[in-house]
Amino acid sequence: MTVYTDAESRTLRTAVFGAMVLVSTAEPGALDEESHAGIRAMAAFSPRLRQVLGAARPELPAGSTAEVEAGVLDALRRSVDILAAKTPDEATAFPAAVLAVCAQVASADGRVGEAEDAVVGKVRAALEG
Repeated sequence: MTVYTDAESRTLRTAVFGAMVLVSTAEPGALDEESHAGIRAMAAFSPRLRQVLGAARPELPAGSTAEVEAGVLDALRRSVDILAAKTPDEATAFPAAVLAVCAQVASADGRVGEAEDAVVGKVRAALEG
């Protein structure tokens, strides 16, 4: 089984949970429903990644909304690199799993707004490098 360093594990948690937060806060909505939808959608990750994601509380970057967004997008890019170096099979599946989580969060209230769609586009771009 692949072992991630503490820093790598933190980066992965920041990326996944941060992406959920960015989508959830893009527009006013049902934050409770959105967070539950995101957690349920995490089943798209492999058991190995779910273990890493659930091992500790996620840490989001500090600062303004723009700084948090930049930090999360950077964590997404670094996560793809971490996974590509350690577990290429995970790296291949990771972007689709993150985007599935974002889609569930965005549509939790029955519709996807323009701001949510824009954030999902930024997440997709970060995952694609």
